Amino acid sequence: MNDFYLIIKNITRKKLRLTLTLFSIFIAFTIFGAITALKASLDSGIDMSADNRLVVVNKINFTVSIPYAYVNKIKAIDGVKDLTHANWFGGYYQEPATQIMSFAIDPESYFKVYEELIVEPTEFQAWLSNQSGMLVGERLAKVYGWKVGDRVPISSNIFSQKTGGQTWEFTVDGIFHADDLKVDTGYMVFHYKYFRETNSYGGDSVGWLTLTTTDASLNETVAKAIDDNFANSSAETETSTEKAFNKAFLEQIGNIGLIIFGVVFMAFFTILIVVGNTMVLAIRERTNEIAVLKTLGFTSIRIFTMVLAESLLLAFIGGLLGLTAAHLIVQAMSDQLAKFLPNIAVDQTVVFQALIYMTLLGLITGIMPALNALRLNIVTAFNKG
Repeated sequence: MNDFYLIIKNITRKKLRLTLTLFSIFIAFTIFGAITALKASLDSGIDMSADNRLVVVNKINFTVSIPYAYVNKIKAIDGVKDLTHANWFGGYYQEPATQIMSFAIDPESYFKVYEELIVEPTEFQAWLSNQSGMLVGERLAKVYGWKVGDRVPISSNIFSQKTGGQTWEFTVDGIFHADDLKVDTGYMVFHYKYFRETNSYGGDSVGWLTLTTTDASLNETVAKAIDDNFANSSAETETSTEKAFNKAFLEQIGNIGLIIFGVVFMAFFTILIVVGNTMVLAIRERTNEIAVLKTLGFTSIRIFTMVLAESLLLAFIGGLLGLTAAHLIVQAMSDQLAKFLPNIAVDQTVVFQALIYMTLLGLITGIMPALNALRLNIVTAFNKG
């Protein structure tokens, strides 16, 4: 007799119980897939940080600007390869609620420091020659349907123009993309010089500096040299690796990892109890049948394997259905989430983690019933029956 046939007949003998068990597993893995994809998207800024990239901010707080004069001083420090600067613009499109990540940058140095960003040479040259032009990230352009040549009004909730008003008219001179889908392209950049000349206040200051070192092993030495150079000045600095800076920035909204772990753990713990109890009950109901199978010549190991296979099959069916649902949910919401998050997807890493958890779920919930079936004494089973 085919073992797989027996396994299918056993798990489908009570349709309602099968449905409820699969639904529980389905919900757990839908939650897991969606939330893990969200965490991966939030962590992408940390994961994609360059090893030799440092960020320099004002020691008081990264929202406090630092003098523009620091640019050339830091360039002269040994170990510094390329350096750029940026200002947070606080932009929005049409309505204040429609926030746009927007930065005033130095055009020549920015794309040397961020080598993973790619701009077509013709578009880049057009942007260099147009002070009121902007480069738009591929993800942001997709959200609003912007294309090269469009005139786009971007307002600021922080700055105002010398001529009055808080809206700047920009021309989309190019659209940049990244060499890796995990790299965020949901923002726009424009000329710092244009920003400084049209802005009504702020003077010669920058929001932060980003630099690359000639070798990642020099990071600590360069960071110390920078901070020591401006110690006891009116604008002391704090220099950290890009990875550490992005992690600290993300943690301002809470420990995302802990929150996600808590949600996933509670879901899985609940499912573990439900599925475990279901499997124990199912095997207990089939005590006489297992005794009959042993009488007919089925070995204890064979029955052990069949029971464990039932549990694993349930875990994989429910888990794969849940993962598929998570993928569809994330895909359906990707356009809306694209305004706030880097490319969010249930990728291979999420799938691989989910498969491991499905296996663990099947083994943990099935091991005790399988062992009970393995140890079952034929005479005792018939006497109980």
